[in-house]
Amino acid sequence: MPGASSLAALTAELVACRRCPRLVAFRERVALEKKRAFASETYWGRPVPGFGDPEARLVVVGLAPAAHGSNRTGRVFTGDRSAAFLVRSLYDAGFASQPTSERRGDGLRYRDAYVTAAVRCVPPDNRPRPDEWGRCRGFLEGEFALLSNARAYLALGGFAFDATLDAAAQVHRVPRPRATFAHGACVPLGPGKPLVLGSYHPSPQNTNTGRLSPAMLRSVLELARASYTR
Repeated sequence: MPGASSLAALTAELVACRRCPRLVAFRERVALEKKRAFASETYWGRPVPGFGDPEARLVVVGLAPAAHGSNRTGRVFTGDRSAAFLVRSLYDAGFASQPTSERRGDGLRYRDAYVTAAVRCVPPDNRPRPDEWGRCRGFLEGEFALLSNARAYLALGGFAFDATLDAAAQVHRVPRPRATFAHGACVPLGPGKPLVLGSYHPSPQNTNTGRLSPAMLRSVLELARASYTR
């Protein structure tokens, strides 16, 4: 785990990371080639840090940056359709200051929520390799350790669910739970420890097909809040 003493120090270490040659090459190639709609923009093209309230009780964990979303904008879940769906849901549930997440500096703030990802560089085909997760997991563990008020981890998708269980078990010093991902999954880490919850990822392939609806995501967000406010 990185030895950072603050989220700012962890972010500085993260954005300088070049540990995974395949991911470094891909993120930088995407930043140079760009998408036609964003041809005039300067892409971030580096690892993407988490963003949100450092006192958050809810920590939301995605898979990895999107090629022309976070890899372009430099902020997690920003500038693409997955971000639009997630942030609208967080806003409707009272966790976000506005319903949109388009670019850094657009005024978005999270209240009692922190949003991050398991892997911090965009992977080809959205498929990080096990060795890449192994090199990146210390950053998620570092965030979990520093976000000491967390009472619920909400993982978006199966990869993030497994990564969250790995990191949470390490940080909270409990056996790694044997749990299968499902939408609405709820895994306790033990007395006085946070819960790990699962939701389908808000990717277009899920939201356009109805596999994940706004009501479904809202229900999991409400379950997360109820776990620490009852």
